[in-house]
Amino acid sequence: MPSRYHRQQILPGIGPEGQARLAASHAVLIGMGALGCAIADHLARAGVGTLTLIDRDLVEFTNLQRQILYTEADASEGLPKAEAARARLAAINSEITIHAHIADLTATNADALLAGDATKTDQRRAGDTPPSILLDGTDNFETRYLLNDIAVRDSIPLIYGGVVATHGMQMTIRPGITPCLRCLFEDPPAPGTQPTCDTAGVLGPVVAIVAACQSADALRCLLGQGEKIPQTLLEFDLWAGQRRRIDLTGAQRDDCPCCGLGNYEFLARESASDTLSLCGQNAVQVQPAAAVGGHRQQLDLEALARRLAPAGEVDSKPFMLRFLPRGEQAEGGGGMTLTIFRDGRAIVVGTTSPERARSIYSRYIGA
Repeated sequence: MPSRYHRQQILPGIGPEGQARLAASHAVLIGMGALGCAIADHLARAGVGTLTLIDRDLVEFTNLQRQILYTEADASEGLPKAEAARARLAAINSEITIHAHIADLTATNADALLAGDATKTDQRRAGDTPPSILLDGTDNFETRYLLNDIAVRDSIPLIYGGVVATHGMQMTIRPGITPCLRCLFEDPPAPGTQPTCDTAGVLGPVVAIVAACQSADALRCLLGQGEKIPQTLLEFDLWAGQRRRIDLTGAQRDDCPCCGLGNYEFLARESASDTLSLCGQNAVQVQPAAAVGGHRQQLDLEALARRLAPAGEVDSKPFMLRFLPRGEQAEGGGGMTLTIFRDGRAIVVGTTSPERARSIYSRYIGA
């Protein structure tokens, strides 16, 4: 009986040796939204031996239009995306190892998460390899620039991708060989100056194109064929039928703050913002102040569930707790929902106000 990878192995430049190389590789996907889902699906089916999935968010019905790993059942339960994706990918390919981190990647926890620290959801197995490649599925510039710092510092290829409305972008960063993100865009854009999925929407086929380009470049890097990837930035508008590749040859800068001067400014930050509005949702993420600049104590979710029970409806799972406080009105009507994770992080659904989110967090969980 042919191997499940037979059609892939007969391609020029792969063969049994290339397939073995993929099996020994470790791809880290940051962000399991639309791009992350499609990339993870490609890499799992291709036989990349270890996948690490990092995402802070929960599955919602509005995700199902473009986030291909999730089902209506996942959205109804409000499962963490990392865990729902892990379960789906494990059903697709039982031969690979998949780690799920229900976490917000920050300068404080990045090294621990990427190294397989014990705080992650799925314990690292003996023989796991360090990250071979980083894949960008993020929805915010703070995390994207943090990834660029990590990639350059550790000489790990980073596959960048971005989608908004009907527009897509993609490029591959090979530290020391190609320009890094800050060679091209030295600083993140100011808040509120760029369209988001919340304000401009997302066309599913655009996601498919960008994710396919990211996945193909990832496979070429993992197969040791990264030098064949052109130094270009792909940019297109699918709805308008416009497409171009911008030549980046010679764009690497000696004065680049990151790859030129070695200033890893985003890694040097002690913590991300303590609140963050979530793309496409009437929700705010709250990160407890106790975590700033140090190791975060893990919450005892069972004890917290008992404490919260008199104040509202509690649904407790091994990796999170959902709490619907009585008497708290959401903006636009209905009730509020708090989803609380073991690391103390919470997603407050029903408001876009950081101040109100922090107040509710403090009132029910503590400062």
